[in-house]
Parts: sequence; structure tokens; C-alpha cells
Amino acid sequence: MLPLALATVGEKCKIKKISGNDKIRQHLQELGLVVDAVVTVVSSDGGNTIVNVKGVRVALGSDLTARVMI
Repeated sequence: MLPLALATVGEKCKIKKISGNDKIRQHLQELGLVVDAVVTVVSSDGGNTIVNVKGVRVALGSDLTARVMI
């Protein structure tokens, strides 16, 4: 498993694990980032990443992309 922060642009990834406290996991779940969801990396710049999940683009800071394992 690797953190989402290390995914390359254009890569489709399946989320395998989400770490962090309950508040962080709840926030990511509200954004559609749940275990077994498939995300596509649209853009990545210095750890800040834009992903497409369930047809919606979501911007994530480096603190959150480090918690999403693919």
C-alpha cells in the first residue's frame, strides 16, 4: 500500500485503507473517499492533489492524501 500522495497524474487507484481519527475519516467519507472507491488523480502539485471520485473533483491537501492508502 502507498499513500495517495504518491499516485501519478492520470492513474486510477482503489482506496484500500483510510487512517486518522474519527473526524478525519468522517470528513473523507463525506467527500466520497471510502474504502473500495476508485479515484483518478487529475492533478498533483507538492502533495496537494485533485482527484475525481464518483464523477466529482475533490481537492485534498497533503495532510489528507497521506492518510488515504491505495
